Amino acid sequence: MTPPARLHPMQIATQLPSRRTLLNAVARRDPAWDGLFIVAIKTTGIACRPTCPSRPAKPENRIFFSTLDDAIREGYRPCLRCKPEQQSTEPGWWDTLVRFVDAAGTAKVSDATLATAGFDPVRVRRHCRREFGMTFHAWLRARRLAAAQQRLRDGASLDRVIIDSAWESHSGFREAFSRLVGAPPGRARGGEPVIAATVNTPLGTMVAAAVDEGIVLLEFGDIARLTQQAPSLRRWFDGPVVAGKHAHLTKLFAELAEYFAGTRREFTVPLVMRGSPFELGVWNALRKIPYGTTCSYADIARAVKNPKAVRAVGSANGRNRMAIIIPCHRVVNTGGKLGGYGGGLWRKVRLLEVEGVR
Repeated sequence: MTPPARLHPMQIATQLPSRRTLLNAVARRDPAWDGLFIVAIKTTGIACRPTCPSRPAKPENRIFFSTLDDAIREGYRPCLRCKPEQQSTEPGWWDTLVRFVDAAGTAKVSDATLATAGFDPVRVRRHCRREFGMTFHAWLRARRLAAAQQRLRDGASLDRVIIDSAWESHSGFREAFSRLVGAPPGRARGGEPVIAATVNTPLGTMVAAAVDEGIVLLEFGDIARLTQQAPSLRRWFDGPVVAGKHAHLTKLFAELAEYFAGTRREFTVPLVMRGSPFELGVWNALRKIPYGTTCSYADIARAVKNPKAVRAVGSANGRNRMAIIIPCHRVVNTGGKLGGYGGGLWRKVRLLEVEGVR
């Protein structure tokens, strides 16, 4: 593993996908691209998110930047409608709503209840659809079922949990639990909820998930990506996947911010890896690749004492579910070509540039 030539942070390139790709993303107002780039309008001097609801400008009047700071340096000002300077997609009222829901306990929270408490039911529904891929009431049921499973795990009887949850019936609880978790409550007593959240990064939205032991998922993508991973997460941990906050996620997001700022080289947040013995061996070998260096798939094959398994190493590399913290972006083809990357080759380039790799 030979350290490549290094770049000064001010020399890091700002590479973007093709103009056609960016124009298509803006035309569709594709939320998957929100946070990945800024579109500025020459005729108005405004810088917007790709999802800005304002009347679209003509394609020839659009110019693209990697960051809002780049656009501001060129004289553009942030849009007052889409507010690209606000990195968090979680509105300020959401924490207040969560506290309200928790205080309500087992009481039914209807649209009328929300309105009486000062929350706009339409806004609440839209937020849950966009951020969690489900209705508000589906999110609420998942949250309460997760709390019920935690009580089962702590030793409470199933009957006691159902009664205290004020569920409509025993059969209704079992049906809802089995549908969400993928197993009946008796079999999943030893499981635990998987807490998930999204975070904005300079390379776009990432989705992460954690259990009490550590981080179990970190991938590029929004809630749709989490939906794809949910069956595996439920199978591994015998628990529902619920949007929420967790101490491990808070620590991970802080370390990610430091990584992209160039002040962190190693992650200390605990990881929980699930895979075959061969996959685990490959992922552990990936974690040993030093920051700012690259190695080949053949190097990893030799590291796991299976030098002929280069293609298998590539497959295991592609099944890594913890981007950046298990640095599969540091693996390249023999000869120096970049090879593939599940998050998109341009992201692989940008990650290596962050680490100073030419």
